[in-house]
Amino acid sequence: MPAGRYAPSPTGRLHVGNLRTGMLAWIAARASGRPFLLRVEDLDRVRSGAEEEQLAELAAVGITWDAEPVRQSERTALYADAVAALRARFGEDAVYECYCSRKDIAEASSAPNGPAGQHDDGPSSASPAPLRPPGFYPGTCRNLSAAERVRRRAERPAALRVDAARIEGLPSGQFPEASARDLLHGTVTGLVDDVVLRRNDGAYAYNLAVVVDDLEQGVDQVVRGDDLLDSAPRQRWLAEALCVARGDDCPDTEYLHVPLVVNAEGRRLAKRDGAVTLEDLAAVGAPANLSAVGERVRDVMLASVGLPAGPLEDAVAVFDPRALPRRAWVFDETAFTA
Repeated sequence: MPAGRYAPSPTGRLHVGNLRTGMLAWIAARASGRPFLLRVEDLDRVRSGAEEEQLAELAAVGITWDAEPVRQSERTALYADAVAALRARFGEDAVYECYCSRKDIAEASSAPNGPAGQHDDGPSSASPAPLRPPGFYPGTCRNLSAAERVRRRAERPAALRVDAARIEGLPSGQFPEASARDLLHGTVTGLVDDVVLRRNDGAYAYNLAVVVDDLEQGVDQVVRGDDLLDSAPRQRWLAEALCVARGDDCPDTEYLHVPLVVNAEGRRLAKRDGAVTLEDLAAVGAPANLSAVGERVRDVMLASVGLPAGPLEDAVAVFDPRALPRRAWVFDETAFTA
C-alpha cells in the first residue's frame, strides 16, 4: 500500500528543524490518504537512548505512526539482497570494489578531468574521457584487473560502487541522467555517478538503504529537507535500477523537499544555536511538561508554513504542498518562549 514516512537518525535529540520536517511529512501523508510510517535510520552513529527521546518528541508535537517503527540496523539482509540483484541482472562487474579514500577522490576531483576513464593499470580507451561534474567519482577503480584488486585488498578494505554507465548501457565513464518529481520544486534532473552501495567499513550506504527501504515499505511519498533535493535524481535512478533488476514495477514516487530552519546567520540550525530542542525550550521558560511545550512549538511551526494552529489534524484539510514557502525559516527562540 502506498505510504509516506519520516526517517530520523538517532544521533541525539530532534531540534525544531527536524520536528518541523517530520510534522510536514505527517500532514502530507494524511492529506493524501496515505498511512504514515516511521523508520529509524541507525546504520551510522547512534547515541544510546536517542531513539526513545526522539519518539517522545515526535509524539509531543502530535505525530503518530501507523505501524511499529523499523530500524535499518535490523534490515541489512535486504541491502545485501539488493546488491546481489544488481549483479545478477546486470553482471558481476555492475557492482565493483573501490579502494579510494576520500582524499584520493578529492585530489582526483580537483583536476579538470582527472583520471575519468583511466585506471591504475592504464587508460581504458584511446577516446577522450567524458567531462566529469565537480565531486563526481573519477572511476579510478572501475576497471581494475583481478590482479590489481588482489593487491589493493591487501592495502585497504573495499567499498562497493555501482557502475551506473554499465547498467544504462552507456560507454564506460558516461553519466546517466535521471529525474525526480517534486511537488514544490517541479521536475528535478541531475547526472548520476557511481554511487557507493557499501562503505569500506562494511556498513551499507545511505543512498542504497533509503531506496531499498522505501521500495520494500511501499513508500511513494518522500518529505524531507531541501538540502537533499540534489539527491533525489540519484536515488530515483537507483530505485529504477533495482526495480528492473528484480522485475518489479517502480512506484511513481513524489518528493516534497521543504525549506530548512536556519539560524540568524543563515546556517542550518544546530545545537550551538541555543534552545533548539523541546527539552531546551522547556528549560528556558516554556511549560515544563514535554507535551505542553510540544503543543506550543507545534503551533509556531504550523504558523511558519501558513497553517492553522491546533492539532495537526486541523491542518490536513487545508494543506497544499505547492503553497509552502520556498525560503528557509529563520529560527527565533523567543517565538517559542513568549
